[in-house]
Amino acid sequence: MNYDLIVVGSGPGGYVTAIRASQLGLKTAIIEKESLGGICLNWGCIPTKALLKSANVFDYINHASDYGIQVKEASADFNAVIKRSREVANGMSGGVQFLMKKNKIDVIMGTGKIKPGKKVDVTNDKGEVSELSATNIIVATGARSRQLPNLPQDGKKIIGYRDALVLPKLPKSMLVVGSGAIGVEFAYFYKAMGVEVTIVEYLPNIVPVEDKDVSKQLERSFKKQGIKILTNASVESVDTTGKMCKAQVKTKKGNEIIEAEIVLSAVGIEANIENIGLEDVGIVTDQGKILVNDFYQTNMPGYYAIGDVTPGPALAHVASAEGIICVEKIAGHAPAALDYGNIPGCTYCSPEVASVGMTESAAKEAGYEIKIGKFPFSASGKASAAGHKDGFIKLIFDAKYGELLGGHMIGANVTEMIAEIVAVRKLETTGMELVKTVHPHPTMSEAIMEAAAAAYDEVIHM
Repeated sequence: MNYDLIVVGSGPGGYVTAIRASQLGLKTAIIEKESLGGICLNWGCIPTKALLKSANVFDYINHASDYGIQVKEASADFNAVIKRSREVANGMSGGVQFLMKKNKIDVIMGTGKIKPGKKVDVTNDKGEVSELSATNIIVATGARSRQLPNLPQDGKKIIGYRDALVLPKLPKSMLVVGSGAIGVEFAYFYKAMGVEVTIVEYLPNIVPVEDKDVSKQLERSFKKQGIKILTNASVESVDTTGKMCKAQVKTKKGNEIIEAEIVLSAVGIEANIENIGLEDVGIVTDQGKILVNDFYQTNMPGYYAIGDVTPGPALAHVASAEGIICVEKIAGHAPAALDYGNIPGCTYCSPEVASVGMTESAAKEAGYEIKIGKFPFSASGKASAAGHKDGFIKLIFDAKYGELLGGHMIGANVTEMIAEIVAVRKLETTGMELVKTVHPHPTMSEAIMEAAAAAYDEVIHM
């Protein structure tokens, strides 16, 4: 079979790319070795959010008396929670199958390996190999949990995120190594389910890519929930020979042994670039990533790469945006290059975390004279009524021109609110224009207006 485009991998980068290509009139095929939707729909974004929603509901029930409602003897059916998560994921994967048919995209199940001459070999589950060719080939094979030598994952005692989604029973204790989005989301979920949770983070702050004020607030909120946190600490080794895992943890005070039933390794991801034919084609990689230009073309004409296999942020929405830009360029359109300085990041623990643009320290290091506006949800009427007063909105402006350099949020539903800041930055809206933009009352989102007003000494409710 000959195509205009073959996409290798059907995650949020791959399947979105294939759909956009079909819309543009390209005869398109997509290759997937496991399940349509890739890690995001099946083992990442979607099933984890289903688990976190169950945790939110259970949390509400356990604090129902705070709202004047009495609930007796509530309990969580862990297996049912896991089952619901898998059903949600399966439903979304089925939705992608429908979209493939709707857009007349050929779905080829098997493991793809690119070859010179713009060809791809596909090996199915019976070991049979078929050869496809295309004018353009896009690699969108995603990433997997990073394996560390001192944390060898066995899927039982030392686990990765996939195992954490389908544990056969609820453990009594868990040690989470790493406090990025994956680590803190699972820490919150398992703590809400009643597990004793300890987080070990190598850097000085949890969620270390976030603004320091956000990191400190999340640490306070987590400790209030009963999650133990060790920063400036590292897991040197784990003894799994006994009933409990015994982790040797190096801290500022010296070494200590932490026991836990399960150790979750959440120390990041690594790209799936092995054994997919890159070397055969001559595609250049660096530090485990495929090098591409602004429109995702590799050093070899006709071969492209998007998503987690490239050096950009490893986020589902980034992969989707990259794929759309890539195929629009292939189709002869003139898309603008992606602005990586305006990519939102979201973490769905409780309280939620969302951010875009520069942190306070990054803005200062870049030489900006800045104005900072901060508005706590404790001063928000909607947050008080909802019982979600933890957190704040923090906005950073360039003092000279009023440009919004960064927005940082922690609190209930902030992952739904960050898009306003992304749009404002895209439109180059100034701080005073944001102050004068009327926000509805009572809402959590009016805290954005108040934070902007605080930067210009015009805040009303604080």
